[in-house]
Amino acid sequence: MRVVRTLVLHGPRDLRRCALPFPVTGDDDAVLRVEACGLCGTDHEQFTGELFPGFPFVPGHESVGVLEHVGDAAARRWGVRTGDRVAVEVFLSCRECDACRGGEARRCIRHGLADMYGCVPVEREPGLWGGYSQYQYLASDSVLLPLPPGLEPTVATLFNPVGAGIRWAVTAPGTSAGDLVAVLGPGVRGLSACAAAKEAGASFVMVTGLGPRDAPRLEAARDFGADVVVDVATTDPVRAFRDATGGALADVVVDVTAKAPAAFAQSLKLARPGGTVAVAGTRGTDATPGFHPDHLVYKELRIVGCLGVDTASYRAAIELIASRRYPFHSLPRRVTGLDGTADLLRSMAGEADASPPVHAVIAPWE
Repeated sequence: MRVVRTLVLHGPRDLRRCALPFPVTGDDDAVLRVEACGLCGTDHEQFTGELFPGFPFVPGHESVGVLEHVGDAAARRWGVRTGDRVAVEVFLSCRECDACRGGEARRCIRHGLADMYGCVPVEREPGLWGGYSQYQYLASDSVLLPLPPGLEPTVATLFNPVGAGIRWAVTAPGTSAGDLVAVLGPGVRGLSACAAAKEAGASFVMVTGLGPRDAPRLEAARDFGADVVVDVATTDPVRAFRDATGGALADVVVDVTAKAPAAFAQSLKLARPGGTVAVAGTRGTDATPGFHPDHLVYKELRIVGCLGVDTASYRAAIELIASRRYPFHSLPRRVTGLDGTADLLRSMAGEADASPPVHAVIAPWE
């Protein structure tokens, strides 16, 4: 019997190597040979137990690879064929409900968040529902994104964070030419949001971070279009923004920080009256230090919550990465095989001496 090397998360910090049967497929599904799987905050939060769903599963939701097998009906529906390199959207789509027809599969009535890749019980056949694996099963309702020739697989995994940057920093808040923008958080999604805002025509972008760990990321932000970078541990971001813009505040503030409760209050202070605040990073707590609800009233702010990415933003992200207008290809990244995944996740969770990489990737065949 042909078997697949994979990793199954059985519980917090209990990531085990195992062998699962190669999937049996038919006319309406496919198998992906996973070349690379990007990692984000969700991955290390699943690993540490903050987001563990309560059942064993194969993690990984930023998969890029080559179609090892694709059924005839699936090939016609997806517009692909065996041997094509594709990226796999995290959410499945019924293609029939209003949300899916609008490209927002995360709200699919049939699937929603329950069937997202990288968080499906391994006991559900055929078990290979994530990218921490040599092969990943692709159900009939998968959404695939063909990749252009020459786009290296590890770099292509950025389709997810760059897509998030486009949706969170441009589409959702309605950023337009001439806008003044503040991006809170210099991780890969913050850098992507900075580039996306500049691509949308923003005339000024400030990116903030916190402390020595973020220093190299803030420096990198300049290469992604940041006009000013600020360490909020030593500098008041509101004063820095005003000083750089002749006293103006931000038309759009994009908060992609994680576990930074004070950032929400900063975002409200940075926004101009009538401005928009897009909140994408999760706090992990109900604490909101420095938050005064009256700011929402007196400034008449528009607050937009952002979860996930739509198909249009993914496609725009792939085009932006492939254009090489921004140095996504040279981001500081760490690539590891399956055996090094647990160590990489611990680093991303801040449990190692070394600073976590800006971009982390699993290459299952290494």
